[in-house]
Amino acid sequence: MSIKEIISNSLNQSETTATLSPQYILVTSVAALLCSFAIYIIYKKFYRGAVYSENFNILLVLMCIITTFIITTISSNLVLSLGMVGALSIVRFRSAIKDPLDIGFLFWSLATGITIGAGFYPFALMSTIIVGLIYILFYLFTSGTRTFLLVIKYDESAEATVKDALKTVKNVLKSKSNYKGKTELTLQVKIKNKRTDFVQKLSALEGVDSAMLVEYTGDYI
Repeated sequence: MSIKEIISNSLNQSETTATLSPQYILVTSVAALLCSFAIYIIYKKFYRGAVYSENFNILLVLMCIITTFIITTISSNLVLSLGMVGALSIVRFRSAIKDPLDIGFLFWSLATGITIGAGFYPFALMSTIIVGLIYILFYLFTSGTRTFLLVIKYDESAEATVKDALKTVKNVLKSKSNYKGKTELTLQVKIKNKRTDFVQKLSALEGVDSAMLVEYTGDYI
């Protein structure tokens, strides 16, 4: 068939759901649910950010299933697919995503929904397993070392003492402020195996008002 005939047949098609049998819809829905649930479990169990969002995780499941419905629907009719593209092109999402990994999970969920909606069930299932295993391996290999922000407030007279105490920790200076004889120091430090005993030692130093450790997730104000 020529391209003209394909377009003509699609334009003349009156029943867009004629090829969508209940069995096909059921298999597609189950495949989307299984893959999205796997993404949900991986995100929940191996989340690496500072604050876990259950709403965002549920969004991943809904996005996969809804994308599957859209792709399944528009694949049955050319005119409907063109109209759907035009409708979706005006949609804008302005919610800020601060963690780059969240963007990766969004694309993962979206790509899975597109693959299932196109009817490639084995490929979608295998891809979900492979991507999940890759993410888990990276998580396990890098979970021993975490990045934190160390905030120390101390008197200016304790400057030398604090510098000597910080020699035992790898750090990167982020900010330093002075106000009325007080100094506030913010450092980026990497800690292995949750060894945070040095924070207590810093707090016990003479002239140090406080030492606070906060997990660093990529956002710094």
